[in-house]
Amino acid sequence: MTSRRMQVSALAVGVLLLIAAPWVLAPFSITLMNYIGLYALVALGLVLLTGVGGMVSFGQTAFMGIAAYSTAWMTTVMHGSPWLGLVLALVLTALVAAILGAVTLRLKGHFLSLGTIAWGLAIYFSFGNLPGLGQNTGLPDVPPITIAGISLEASGRIYFLIWFLLLVAIWLSHNLLGSRMGRAMQALRGGTSMVESLGINAFGVKLVTFVIAAMMAAFAGWIYAHMIRYVNPTPFDVTMGIEFLMMAMVGGSGYLSGAIVGAALITLLQNSLQDWLPVVFPKSAGQLEVVVFSALFILFLQYAREGIVPFVAGLLPKQAPPRPARAEPLARRSQPTPGLPLLSVEAATRRFGGLVAVDEVSFELKSGEILGLIGPNGAGKSTMFNLVTGALRPSAGTIRFAGQDITPAAQRKIAQAGIARTFQHVKLRPRMTLLDNVMLGTHTRTKASFLAGMLRLDRAEEARARQVAMDDLARVGLDADPYELAGNLPLGNQRVLEIARALAADPVLLVLDEPAAGLRRQEKLRLAELLANLRKEGLTILIVEHDMEFVMNLVDRIVVMEFGRKLCEGTPAEIRADTRVQEAYLGGVA
Repeated sequence: MTSRRMQVSALAVGVLLLIAAPWVLAPFSITLMNYIGLYALVALGLVLLTGVGGMVSFGQTAFMGIAAYSTAWMTTVMHGSPWLGLVLALVLTALVAAILGAVTLRLKGHFLSLGTIAWGLAIYFSFGNLPGLGQNTGLPDVPPITIAGISLEASGRIYFLIWFLLLVAIWLSHNLLGSRMGRAMQALRGGTSMVESLGINAFGVKLVTFVIAAMMAAFAGWIYAHMIRYVNPTPFDVTMGIEFLMMAMVGGSGYLSGAIVGAALITLLQNSLQDWLPVVFPKSAGQLEVVVFSALFILFLQYAREGIVPFVAGLLPKQAPPRPARAEPLARRSQPTPGLPLLSVEAATRRFGGLVAVDEVSFELKSGEILGLIGPNGAGKSTMFNLVTGALRPSAGTIRFAGQDITPAAQRKIAQAGIARTFQHVKLRPRMTLLDNVMLGTHTRTKASFLAGMLRLDRAEEARARQVAMDDLARVGLDADPYELAGNLPLGNQRVLEIARALAADPVLLVLDEPAAGLRRQEKLRLAELLANLRKEGLTILIVEHDMEFVMNLVDRIVVMEFGRKLCEGTPAEIRADTRVQEAYLGGVA
């Protein structure tokens, strides 16, 4: 049986067991299943937000509380239906999440996590201090949800709604992660510099991911209010937000199924501790529950710190997916006429306080040629490189590309204009496959939205983008195993993979930052052959490199920099014979 068939069979068996549960399990067990389903829905949002997007949030309980209070207010104070309460809950939660995300997501590292704790506490205390929400007393007598005249007051009935919504959320999330925007979400881990260089609006992707996670918590809060039929501030403390994050981590923060596994394990473990600790320690069970729970969590981190799902998956036999079926690749852009000015740098200057890293440097790059930018360490090459690609803004001067002034343009706008780059220090996503890493390069050539990805309306476009990625992997000689993880490649092949990702963008100008670094001689020869073939195809290339032999045998012209200024410019033969270049590199003329 193939891996795909095994997955489908396991899924079918799991769904059948879920359907049969209310007729097999005791009522208390069904109640536990209801809580597991609700908690898994919140944890699923954290899998997308934290495990996939790399943004740690402790405040998801606040979104759950906003939704619960919204529907409770609508049904008890305004006497509306629970379905109107759902609309209000989703709209209000999305609005609050968008506002908080617009402010909080600009923070980085632990400041982001601390920010989520701050507004989580603020929202929690707001619940208990607003008179219209019953203050600390809360809102009682919340009516049950009714579907087609059938009340879901009984735990055995609302069970089906909870697990139906959870399975739909998992299906939508699975579709999303296999889409254009899903790859952008996965690329967020490890910083935004690489993401922006691919033409992706990193902040926009962060914000939408944040709102999606909040909406999942909102659905859980809506059901919770009508299941308990009473809402007060206590369940929405930040402490519960920490538990939700723990559920995602324990299950496997990068795996959708980890949300269910983590929610089930934490919920059942808490229930077991509450049952057994009073028997063993009758006088101090309440205090010891947190201690024992924390000790078990630390023990878990020692042996399965990536989560239970990846730990178990690592023990199972692996079967490589079949190679993608061939499809029509994405349309390519027409290259400009060879010999015409393509990139013009005029008196570019970049200051870092009192340090002038680039001092009034000017040069021109013509369409169809390879231009080398060389110089000793500290010459300002990388800074000049970053000015051209938009990673840094010039302090003075002008940079034009294809006749347009790109001096003030954002990095992603420059990428969208047709400039693709690699990095001096390789920037790949090691947990993504070779194929997905290269497909990131097609982002500016595709259009599918978050919604299209969730609903699988992007399949034709995805097939065409996948074919582009496979073709570019073949161009650089890495198509043997497209489903290998990028982090498993040696450094030399990682550099080549970066070039494949840049080529997938179908650029007008390819900008390479020390692409030969770490490559063996035969790999350098193959790279030089690849770049020469790209020039024959009409692609323009700007290359920064320390390997003089590699540069001299490849480029058409060379610009030499020293101490932030342009030293000279000419053909490889002219540069080789220039005494100023020998002085800069060797400290004197031989």
